[in-house]
Amino acid sequence: MTYVYIDGDYVHEEEASVSVFDHGLLYGDGVFEGIRAYEGKVFKLEEHIDRLYRSAKAIKLDIPITKKEMNQAIIKTLQKNELKNAYIRPLITRGVGSLGLDPQKCPKPTVIIIVQEWDAMYGDLYSQGLKAVTVAVRRNSIDALPPNIKSLNYLNNILAKIEANVKGGDEAIFLNQQGKISEGSGDNLFIIQDNQIYTPPALNNLKGITRKTAIDIAKNKGIEVQETDLGLFDIYTADEIFVTGTAAEIAPIVKVDGRQIGDGNPGKITKKLMDKFKEITGEIGTPIYG
Repeated sequence: MTYVYIDGDYVHEEEASVSVFDHGLLYGDGVFEGIRAYEGKVFKLEEHIDRLYRSAKAIKLDIPITKKEMNQAIIKTLQKNELKNAYIRPLITRGVGSLGLDPQKCPKPTVIIIVQEWDAMYGDLYSQGLKAVTVAVRRNSIDALPPNIKSLNYLNNILAKIEANVKGGDEAIFLNQQGKISEGSGDNLFIIQDNQIYTPPALNNLKGITRKTAIDIAKNKGIEVQETDLGLFDIYTADEIFVTGTAAEIAPIVKVDGRQIGDGNPGKITKKLMDKFKEITGEIGTPIYG
């Protein structure tokens, strides 16, 4: 029986509900985070909660509990569900309001925390590598909806995923409004060329926490990482490509738009980063029990 946190209460999943007048449902008006727990520890909990509150501030949404209370609620939700390895989804909606758009008509935000047991997102593809496709739908413009707001409105990402599914890809690759590489439908993208790592600037993409972790791992191994604009030529001719995300972790891409990347297998540098990431997720984090 799964327990869900809703506004301070822990309810069974069958009884967990929000009003049909909640603006999170009506308009995707709200924010969320994706967090992972490994072996009884929540990985980078404080960083995720900081990002959640920054997203909320960006859309002028006042979260009705403090960061400390949010952390405690997440830990307690995991404890009540007796989980050690889990995906954690805290989300804040604008709350119940009228059928109009005006957020001022929503007096109280809704706070929800969902947790569930979580296996490797891409299954066997971590050892085999993913096939990616570029998609026609462009990443939201930074002056329309900044990608660094993790909003409940993920239709842009969903449209990209639909197109990837139709084209037979495991993941989509977004271009921005200028035709430069942006990110995946749910993860950040990196290429490796001549033993150096390149990734698009975070202005066009979510400032991923796993992204930053991968950059730190690479730098600690003496591998140069450069944020720079990338084009289709760069990904088609890369020696290695990988993506990073809380759900995806670090995953290799071995084919893009039918073009083989490297020798068609996960690359050596990518595998080193994957191994080190697995190591640190089992070592550090906020304890769930005791």
